[in-house]
Amino acid sequence: MPGRRPLPLEPLLPLFHQLNREHFEGSLVRHDRPLVALRWSDGRLTRTAGLYRRWRSAEGPTHSEILLSRPLLEPLPRVATLSTLCHEMIHAWVDRVLEAREAHGPRFLERMALINARQPGFEVSVRHRYPVPVRPARWLARCPRCGLSSPYRRRRQGLACRPCCDQWHGGRWDASCLLVFEPLTP
Repeated sequence: MPGRRPLPLEPLLPLFHQLNREHFEGSLVRHDRPLVALRWSDGRLTRTAGLYRRWRSAEGPTHSEILLSRPLLEPLPRVATLSTLCHEMIHAWVDRVLEAREAHGPRFLERMALINARQPGFEVSVRHRYPVPVRPARWLARCPRCGLSSPYRRRRQGLACRPCCDQWHGGRWDASCLLVFEPLTP
């Protein structure tokens, strides 16, 4: 139907509470409040389906947040959101409940395997396999010495041609091998 808008994104808090009861024994909630903030990205998170982050404010308290990618997850089935949210909740559980500092370490992998064995509805994995849109290169970096060129999505300062640095300067960076960035025309 022309002009038909997609369904709005599902609220994360009810999903969080459901997964917390089913897979984390309610440990990610204290005094009826989640230990982590939850939100959909504003559209800028495009390279990964979700992330868990933790920081300490200037006043001292610790804050943590689960952020899910609107651009990546919105067009996918609901199980992609469940799987990604559960993955990030494992990170929060390891960090906030177990008070361990690990990324995809043994505690994370053990909880992931337990969740996957308990239910058939979705699979939690270390890396997602969702389609990530490829952004085209906007710049062409060229070595003025050898002419070798390579496409880049953004301009970078201080990059030098490795083959020329290896050949002419014993593998050390040298300004004579700095790459020159030229805009690619569409």
